[in-house]
Amino acid sequence: MTPVEIQRGDSPIVLGLPHTGTYLPDDVRADLNDRGRGLDDTDWHIHTLYDGLLAGVTTVRATFHRYVIDANRDPSGASLYPGQNTTGLVPLTDFDGQDIWTTPPSEATIEARRQAYHAPYHAALEAELTRVRDLHGVAILYDCHSIRSDIPFLFDGILPDFNIGTNQGTTCAPVIEATTRDICAAAEGCSSVVNGRFKGGWSTRHYGRPAQGLHAIQMELAQSTYLAHEAAPWRLDDRKAERLRPHLGFVLAELASLAPTLKGTA
Repeated sequence: MTPVEIQRGDSPIVLGLPHTGTYLPDDVRADLNDRGRGLDDTDWHIHTLYDGLLAGVTTVRATFHRYVIDANRDPSGASLYPGQNTTGLVPLTDFDGQDIWTTPPSEATIEARRQAYHAPYHAALEAELTRVRDLHGVAILYDCHSIRSDIPFLFDGILPDFNIGTNQGTTCAPVIEATTRDICAAAEGCSSVVNGRFKGGWSTRHYGRPAQGLHAIQMELAQSTYLAHEAAPWRLDDRKAERLRPHLGFVLAELASLAPTLKGTA
């Protein structure tokens, strides 16, 4: 099993998909408990939701599950949200704070997984962003995510539909954040927030280097916007998805059209 799948295009947009993979090596599966084997914290169907929304887009998708190692966490293990409940480089609990392992991984095991899975994913993502920037003078990483809308362990209340993260505006040109914000705010019947509970994960923060022509923004969708139920068997609701996809497609198209105006700007 290759740890990363790449679809190359000639658009200035690169879609990062770190959390849609469900692959578990046999040794990892053996060490997870029944709860962990349920893979509840997957970004279910996100690669399907975005498929075909923008011609020529490049996608970089991790095939391994985040319980193997989380491709959107700092490889050093540093927390993205100090002082808040979260999950780490290799999660020890799920998003509800419940144990997922019968035998938790050792530090040596985590390092081996970092080299085998995390590093290849990011080598591929960086290579594609560099290739796209060489084509256009600028590249925009749009990091695709989703999460259940109601998780008391992680946040209070119900999550908005669109959760836009730019690490307080540092990871992209202001017009990228503003364009995404305005489209989401105008989406009928939907709620949105910028830099709320989710401010962008490690990928957004690491690759968002506007001064170098690399811009990054994270979109965390509430799974209630496109799943039939936020519970197993995690079925895609086609009707909900078809209502949501035009908004997402509009965001991607507008960001792609902005790219030529971003060359030489920070």
